[in-house]
Parts: sequence; structure tokens; C-alpha cells
Amino acid sequence: MMKATILSGAAFVGLAGLLATPAAGQMTAEKADPTSVITPDAIYGHLSVIADDSMMGRDTPSPGLDKTAQYVADRFEALGLKPGGEDGTWFQRYPIYQMQLDTEASHVGFMMDGADDHVSFASDAARWFGGIPKEEVHGRALVVGGQLNPEQLADLDVEGKVVLLVIDMASVRRQMQGLRALFGANPAGLVAVSNAPDSVFAEQLEAQMRPRSTLSAEPQGDRGPWIRVRESALAEIAADAGLDFDAIRGSEELVTQDVSGLMIGIDLKEKQLEALSAPNTIGILEGSDPTLRDEYVVYSAHMDHIGIRSGETDSIANGADDDASGTVGILMLAEAYATASTRPRRSILFITVSGEEKGLWGSAYFADHPTVPVNDMVANINLDMIGRNWADTIVAIGKEHSDLGETLNRVNGEHPELNMTAIDDIWPEERFYFRSDHFNFAKKGVPVLFFFNGVHDQYHQVSDEIDLIDTEKMSRLISLLYYLGKDVADRPERPQWNPDSYKDIVDGA
Repeated sequence: MMKATILSGAAFVGLAGLLATPAAGQMTAEKADPTSVITPDAIYGHLSVIADDSMMGRDTPSPGLDKTAQYVADRFEALGLKPGGEDGTWFQRYPIYQMQLDTEASHVGFMMDGADDHVSFASDAARWFGGIPKEEVHGRALVVGGQLNPEQLADLDVEGKVVLLVIDMASVRRQMQGLRALFGANPAGLVAVSNAPDSVFAEQLEAQMRPRSTLSAEPQGDRGPWIRVRESALAEIAADAGLDFDAIRGSEELVTQDVSGLMIGIDLKEKQLEALSAPNTIGILEGSDPTLRDEYVVYSAHMDHIGIRSGETDSIANGADDDASGTVGILMLAEAYATASTRPRRSILFITVSGEEKGLWGSAYFADHPTVPVNDMVANINLDMIGRNWADTIVAIGKEHSDLGETLNRVNGEHPELNMTAIDDIWPEERFYFRSDHFNFAKKGVPVLFFFNGVHDQYHQVSDEIDLIDTEKMSRLISLLYYLGKDVADRPERPQWNPDSYKDIVDGA
């Protein structure tokens, strides 16, 4: 793989010193405090590369993501870390498949009184959401329409049935609670009778043809497929079944109606366009203790973002906070450990993963295909969005699930000079514990802490730019995370789960 080229003029600023950092084994003078290398200027220098326009938003997969991974690997190598990837490299690559709906092989079938009518995905049917079933989904039709009362829908028996949904498609947002209740009831499939204008339906036909990235080329049909069918294509079927779509749609109450003899089948097929891959970048600083060096404290962050957002003047989503900030945190931690006069007793594994924005892909692959044994990972400290909001506060999610929370509280108290307070999760209803890469470590039994400053108006917007990042705050927080990891790496005992949390998170995975 080619190395990433140095970027635009702005990216040169502050980088000359970074690129000249000697390897750990080449240090000639001891540093009294390893965190002295964690400076706002150094942080800004790395951010100016990773969140630069030339990285094109670091989508998974993309050339910009590969350039970012190479930049991280170059820094690890310059610091004297050991490659922690596959086959002696810095990288672990996982497969990604580009799939597209096969409109010729897919169809929706309506069967009644011996008649069989098929609707084409090329002209009159469009995927809405749900999986690609492994085989054709079929069942007795159940008409649901009018006003979707969530409480009534929660008790609706849809097992083995295909719902024929008849609502005004312009009211989808207003009826979202009812749709969620219907989704939770898990019908075998759903066909929405679409009264959307032809221009809107044409856009939906076009949208379903966009390739999708997935980790498996095999059908993923955990949920029945939901599709939309143009109403005009169902005129004959409606007449045969005695269905008045306008009347059902206009009802002020929930309408549920079994249609005697009407069966619906949904057969979705995809074709593979190409097989791609995406990188995780992994570096290891070997511990000093002959026994404990075979155990690892893992620092993680995701280096990907959401790529390009079409239709906007500035279309590149640079993701300075999400999660260039966490990726830079990994680089600064690696430098602090590598330049310290003494190494920690346990080894330190630094990993920047990809595919987080797609569904925690990279960390899931690493957890399932670890390059060091999972059982030897004693803790995971995950950094995701650490450069915004409060100057003196960071949320540490997961404190209650292991004694890492107690360790953090103690270490935090030992460093008042940092003016950084790690508080408990203040948004439990958002379930952030399950929404970043640490969760894939937790499911494997690794105690975790997730450091997160919360979302903001620039979350997943092109406006998440470097000039909004508080690099001074980041320098203090990253220093705290160094002291925390060093404490865990040096103490004789491994962190321990709280038993109830282990039962819920690990045994329940």
C-alpha cells in the first residue's frame, strides 16, 4: 500500500516536529513527565491532517480512510511501536461487499382465487427497509391502515402474516410511533400501498439501486422486508379483494382487516458488485514485566467518518470531533507512552478502527478475529468525540459496570492540576454504552470505559470542523487517560466486572 502523501499547505503547519519524533529506543534524554508531549499544538497538527478535506470524510471504505490508516501507522512506526496487525503489518483488513438490488430477480407477488400477479421492482416496487430474506417471504394478507394507534398495534397478532399498509405516505413522520409499534410486532413482511406522487416514487426507485456496503454477501434477513408498491399497480388486486384504499387511508381510527384468500409473497435478491476491504491500524508498546507483558491495556478510537454529504456547498464531512479527536488522542497517548523513561508493566495496544459509523464494523471484526488473545486484554479505554462541549468535564460511560470506575475516580482525584472531571453517564436514555466500539470489547468480557463529550449541533454535519475543537481541553483529558491506563497497566490485579453487569452484558451478548 502506498503511504499517504502530505496534505495541503495548512497540513504542513506544525507537522515538521511531529514527523521528526524519534523512536522510543532512540530517546537520549528522560522526560520528567511523559504527558508533556501532549500539547494543544501537537493535537492541532494531527487534526489538520486527519480532518483535512483531502481525506474526503474518511468513509468506510474509501481512499481517504486508507490514507488516514497509513498516517496512523507511520506515526506508530516513528514512535518505535511494534506492528500489531496481521502478518507482521500495522493493519488488519476486513472484507466489505458492495451489493445491489437485482430488480430482474426480485418481485412482489399477490395471489387470490387462483390468480397470480407480480409487481416489478424495476417500475412499481421499491425497498423501504428491513433485511434481505434468505428465501421468499409469504403469508396471508392483513390490511392495516388509517390512524396507527401504537397501543392497539402492540397487541396486534401479525405472526406469519404480510401486512398490507394503507396510510397517507405524506403522514409517515406523523405516524412514526405507530410504525415503530408495527415494526416491533415483527410481521413476516410489509407492503405499503404508496400514494406518493410519481416524481417521489421515481426517486425511491432510484434510491433502492444505490449499492450498499455490508460485511457479508449472504442474505441478512433478521427482520421481514418492508417495501413500497405504487398504488396504481394494485388497482386490479384491490378490486378483486374489495379494498377501498381511499376509505381505509382516510379513517380516523385504526383499521385492521383480514382479506380472505389474499396471499402476498416478497422475494428480494441482490447481486454482488465487488468485494472491497477496510483497515484497522494496530500498534503495540511492549510491557516491561516478564509475565504481565503478555496482557494488554487497549486504547481504541474510530478513524472513519461519514464521507461526502451531497447537495451541500461544503460537501465533505470532516468529522473533526467525530472522531478525528479520538484518533488524535490515540496518537498522543502512543507518543506519551513511547517517550516515557519507564515502560508500563503490561503491554499497551493502540487501535484505530474503521466502520464505526456503519455499525461498529472494525471493532466487531477485531473482537472476533483478535491479533492478540481477547482473554489477555485486561481493559479497553475508548475515545469517541472528546474535543467539544465542556472545557473541564468529560463523561465516562461504563463506570458502574466494573472497578475501572473506582480506579478512574481515584486517578482523577490524584491529578487536580488537570482540571478535568470524569462524570457518570448523564444520558442513559440514549444508550450510548451500546453505540461505540468499546461495546464489542465488553461483549467479549473486557472491562471498558468510554470517554465522550456528548453530541452537539455539528454532529454528523459538514460543520464538524477543526476550528471548533478545544485542543487545550483535549490535552488535559488525554493526559488523564494516560495516567489511567498507566495505573491499570502497572497494578498487579486485573480490573474486575461487577457480577450483575457481567451477567447482563457478557453472558447476555
